[in-house]
Amino acid sequence: MNFHTRDVNETPDREDAAAALYVLRAWAKTATEAEIAQLDPSVARLVPGLVPVNYPSLSRAYPEDFKVNEAYKASLPDLQNGPSSLIRGAKQQIQHVGISNFRLPIRFHRKEGEDLTLETSVTGTVSLEAEKKGINMSRIMRSFYKHAERTFSFEVIEAALDDYKSDLESFDARIQMRFSFPDRVNSLRSGLVGYQYYDIALELVEQNGVRQKIMHLDYVYSSTCPCSLELSEHARISRGQLATPHSQRSVARISAVVDSNTDCLWFEDLIELCRRAVPTETQVMVKREDEQAFAELNAANPIFVEDAARSFCAELLADHHVGDFRVIASHQESLHSHDAVSVLTEGPTFEAVSLDPKLFNTLFHIG
Repeated sequence: MNFHTRDVNETPDREDAAAALYVLRAWAKTATEAEIAQLDPSVARLVPGLVPVNYPSLSRAYPEDFKVNEAYKASLPDLQNGPSSLIRGAKQQIQHVGISNFRLPIRFHRKEGEDLTLETSVTGTVSLEAEKKGINMSRIMRSFYKHAERTFSFEVIEAALDDYKSDLESFDARIQMRFSFPDRVNSLRSGLVGYQYYDIALELVEQNGVRQKIMHLDYVYSSTCPCSLELSEHARISRGQLATPHSQRSVARISAVVDSNTDCLWFEDLIELCRRAVPTETQVMVKREDEQAFAELNAANPIFVEDAARSFCAELLADHHVGDFRVIASHQESLHSHDAVSVLTEGPTFEAVSLDPKLFNTLFHIG
């Protein structure tokens, strides 16, 4: 049989390829598998339903004894650190990319007494330049584990941030650690003692070469409505009618930039600051005399959500440990089917034109 071949310099087009595939499949219908394999093993992949005779038999057993050496590791594919040609979508800088809710036990200093080991949720992110495909996220975890055995302070968080910022060759970076901090509190009158748990987060942010240390605290308190209190008293005085003012569990989220030029701002210090601002903190251990005392304490400190934000603000302004700050307060109304909320910021750090649509949903305290 004679074959007419094209000029070797002529590039086949799609019609030529379709014609060649038609001829190839027609020939494969009458050829044996051995003949196909002799021609080219890859031909079998172009013929529907045909399995190549030289395809390797793959093991289905897990190779427990297999050892990885440096040469093998070097041969492994790494698409995430591939060239910019692999980028999908816009070649745009990403401000934050990393991991969230990576958990491990971390030791923390207390102002008084022994250190505490607490389950801690870590969020670690770095910036990603426009021409880079991605980051190796496990490096963030490895960097953190290098320092996890040390008692954590902002200085140790800085060391972890230095490590993974260097490993991932990023210009901006952030670490946030969230945990529940226990503190012993006394009842109002009975002398009982119990543990109050405070949701706290430590955050270290580096942006444009500037680092900021930020402490976040959720403070839970009772808010008695001043208007409702006056209306209740009016009913008692004018009509002899028993009435009770409405009060509700409320949450303030305090976020404060810690001034690096001062001594330590302890967790307990920020908690005590909140107690001075709004003394009606929810109680842990309660007898009847404590319940009565709490009713009296609320009556002595009725508070609108605007009052709460400004009261926290006054204490934060007076504390030399604190730089910029933000107060978010949510009074989860027992009168209304909605909440009363306020946001107050000081300084540029927490200024924002837009708020997370579900920001206030996160201020619910789960007992």
